[in-house]
Amino acid sequence: MHIKPHRYTHHQDMYRIALAIIAIISALTASSQAIIDKVPRIKPNIDSIRMEVTDRTSPYYYPRLMAEFQRNDTTMKLEKYRKLYLGYMFQEDYNPYRVSPFSEVLNENYNKLNPTRQECDSLIKYANMALLDNPFDLNQMTILISALKLRGNRDLAKIWQYKLNHILMAIVSTGTGADEENAWYVIEPQHEYVLLNMMGYIITNHIFCEPYYEFLTVKLPESNTGGGYYFNIRGILQEYYRKFPEDL
Repeated sequence: MHIKPHRYTHHQDMYRIALAIIAIISALTASSQAIIDKVPRIKPNIDSIRMEVTDRTSPYYYPRLMAEFQRNDTTMKLEKYRKLYLGYMFQEDYNPYRVSPFSEVLNENYNKLNPTRQECDSLIKYANMALLDNPFDLNQMTILISALKLRGNRDLAKIWQYKLNHILMAIVSTGTGADEENAWYVIEPQHEYVLLNMMGYIITNHIFCEPYYEFLTVKLPESNTGGGYYFNIRGILQEYYRKFPEDL
C-alpha cells in the first residue's frame, strides 16, 4: 500500500503533541509493566477477527463485546479484549486520527501541577465524555484514572486501570515488537506512545517504514542508550483511506 508520507507525518505529529499532556504517567507504569511482561504473544488473524466481530452468532459479536466493556465488567479477559480492540477497526465510527472535541479543556486543566477538587471534577467529566466519543482514547483514559485517584475514588480508578491494562495487554499480545514480522498491531498512532511510556521508555524518534510499519526508537530515563520497537499500522491505513479516499 502506498501512502503520502507527509500526510501521515502530519497526523502523527498531532498525536505526539497530544501525548505530552500525560504528566504523571510514571505513576501508572509499574503496575502496567508487571502485567505486560506476562502476556502470551500470538500474531492475530485480522480477517478472522473481522468475521467474528461482525457475526451475530459469534461470542465475539462486537456490540456485545462493547456493551460488556462499557458496563465495567472486570471478568472480561484478554481474548475478548483482543477482539474488542482489533475489532474496533471494522466499526462504522472508527477513525484512527479523530481528535476529541474535549481535548482542549482536558489539556488546560491537566497541565496544572495541583488541580483543585473542582478542576478534578471537570477532568473526570470531560474525560468520560471523550471516552464516550472514542472508547480507545488512552490519553483520556490515563487522565481519568489520575483524576479519580486525586478525588479519592480509588475503586472506580481501579476499574479503569483494569481496562487500560487489558487494552495494553491486547496490543502486546499481538507480537514482540522486535522486528516487522513480529510488530505490534495498533488501531491508533497514539497507542504506540502510550504503550512505550507505560513500559518506562522515552521515545526518541519515529520512522515510517514502507509499506505499513512504524519503528519507534526509545531509551530509558536513566540511560542514553536504547533500542526500538516495530508497530504494524496496516489496519489503520486501510480503514482510514477506505473511509477518506480524498486523502490518498
